[in-house]
Amino acid sequence: MSSRSLHRTTLALAMGAALLMVLAACAPIPKLADPAAPIDGPEAAARLGLTAGDGQALDPQWWKGFGDAQLDALVDQAIANSPSLALARARIARAAALTENAEAAKRPNAELEADATRQRITEHGIYPPPLAGSVQTLANIQAGLSYEFDFFGKHEAALQAALGQRRAAEADAAAARLSVSNAVTKAYVALARSQAQSRLLEQQKSLRDESLALVRQRSAAGLDNGQDLRTAEAPLPDIQRQQVVLGEQQTLLRHQIAALTGQGPSATAGLNAALPRVLDWQQEPHLDLLGRRPDLAAARARVEASAQDVRVARTQFYPSVSLTAFVGLNSIGLDELFKSGSRQYGAGPALHLPIFDSGRLRANLRGSAAEQDAAIASYNAAVLDAVRDASDQVATLQSLRQQQQQQDALAANADSQFALADQRHRAGLTGRIAVLNAHQSQLLQQRAQIDLHAQTVDAQVNLMRALGGGYAEPGRAAAQADAKADKT
Repeated sequence: MSSRSLHRTTLALAMGAALLMVLAACAPIPKLADPAAPIDGPEAAARLGLTAGDGQALDPQWWKGFGDAQLDALVDQAIANSPSLALARARIARAAALTENAEAAKRPNAELEADATRQRITEHGIYPPPLAGSVQTLANIQAGLSYEFDFFGKHEAALQAALGQRRAAEADAAAARLSVSNAVTKAYVALARSQAQSRLLEQQKSLRDESLALVRQRSAAGLDNGQDLRTAEAPLPDIQRQQVVLGEQQTLLRHQIAALTGQGPSATAGLNAALPRVLDWQQEPHLDLLGRRPDLAAARARVEASAQDVRVARTQFYPSVSLTAFVGLNSIGLDELFKSGSRQYGAGPALHLPIFDSGRLRANLRGSAAEQDAAIASYNAAVLDAVRDASDQVATLQSLRQQQQQQDALAANADSQFALADQRHRAGLTGRIAVLNAHQSQLLQQRAQIDLHAQTVDAQVNLMRALGGGYAEPGRAAAQADAKADKT
């Protein structure tokens, strides 16, 4: 056997023995309690009183269902100018960078270095005279390559954890987008309601003014007494007070819309809103739709990322095996650097295991497990809150529909009374004041209808927010579509 072959055999045996010693010295991994189960799946849906099947999906641009171009423009402007969305986009970019960093760890690492040093060589070192004691230029050009084998899945787990955090950041951005669009729509509906109330209140004031003028004429003629005059005057201050209150509401709502759309308060001074129609849309909360809430998607992604972090912490107990290689030129003196005799190269494996650092590793593993437990608890709490939120909005809509039926009956009755009073006045059977009073009652019922209409639209907006506003995680919608296609 040649000396080179003997050297290789000896090296292989030494590396094998070292590997066995390292594996034998591996610190025992502490046993952890199983994490709590996330609230998910058909069983959880049944326990929460939800259905697990697919339902009517929401449009991601759900506000366009109201058919109001002015509202669409305001929401689009708010989404474009929102600081919270700009912050969310920055967090997505940061998560994407961390993902790229995790991906890079799975690939070989190559580097090139070059240096030249002018130094005096010691007389008591490894160099003999005449180099010893002389001043020389040490030159070096070297390319290196290193690669860590992922035998235990550490790099893959770190990549999956980074991808989970990126999905969470994307879902957080969708949640911010939903919050902004929801806030703009609710402010717009409130402004439309207030302006519609102002128009009806102005009609009420005109009727009260006319009634007061008639009572004054009758008092002057001795047909009415002072009590009748005071009764006719009494409602006017309250109407004027309501006009001031509504004017303040409209100013504040315009300021809110301006702030949400990234403008100054004066930018929306002339904004006039139309009360959106009530959508012919009914939706019960079920597991599939609630799963599309971006806050739940973010919480679920963090659960998945935390599970991968636990996996990374476990792999820290195992040895890391890497391979390094280098090739280059090294010489004393720049004139010798590029000669064939200056070449150098080498390669070799390396094993690493922090045998005496097992306490830190155990603490790190337990900490990662605790983070996973916290992420699951946070997700489960978010699911329960989402179920309550959606159920509350459905209950509110059901109540408003019942109230609307009763209000329609009241409004129809007021319309009938006004029509009868007008007919009797035209026939000379009653005075003008009776017609004005009937008209006042009609306007009061119309104001109540406007309030119920606005409350119903607002509740529908709240329900769309509670059901996620049409959000679907990237890739999830396509996967669901493929699954449906396979079934058919």
